[in-house]
Amino acid sequence: MRKIRRFHHLKYNISFPVLNVSLVNIDKIVANDYNPNKVAPPELELLKISIVEDGFTQPIVCYYDTEKDEYKIVDGYHRYFVSKNILHLKEIPITIINKPLVNRMASTVRHNRARGTHSIDGMTNLIESLINLGWKDSEIASNLGMEHEEVIRLKQSTFLKDIFMHHKFSKCWKEFEDNYYPKE
Repeated sequence: MRKIRRFHHLKYNISFPVLNVSLVNIDKIVANDYNPNKVAPPELELLKISIVEDGFTQPIVCYYDTEKDEYKIVDGYHRYFVSKNILHLKEIPITIINKPLVNRMASTVRHNRARGTHSIDGMTNLIESLINLGWKDSEIASNLGMEHEEVIRLKQSTFLKDIFMHHKFSKCWKEFEDNYYPKE
């Protein structure tokens, strides 16, 4: 492992803290007081599903405060929140960066803003692929954290004829929803 870290550091002249992950008691991890990022409940639920279904794929980025013997979150607050308050995990993976407060503040914002957005075309193509692989609209909505109406709108945007060719249509939208999107 050390050889890999040294090699990458020399080759790219950047550090790779992600190669040094530790499991830490969750009670020793604390939120920072400057993170402007907020996540709505549906996205928190999706994050929970992601951790449960895929495992913990990204460590929490922390700064270790030696005076307080605690790890202050730089990036990953919502993964931490879900892990502690919803999944009740005792330990979670972290990686440490050792930077002054102003650099950590900038890093927090960079991590949050660099995540990007999903394009309509990209999401439409993804929905089409999932349908072609046999997923139902309810599975897509549940697994991607979407409302059923959002799935329908994406289906309608480019491939309406193909996606709905086997549906029996009604003149009543309520009847359509009841037939194809029963309350779970």
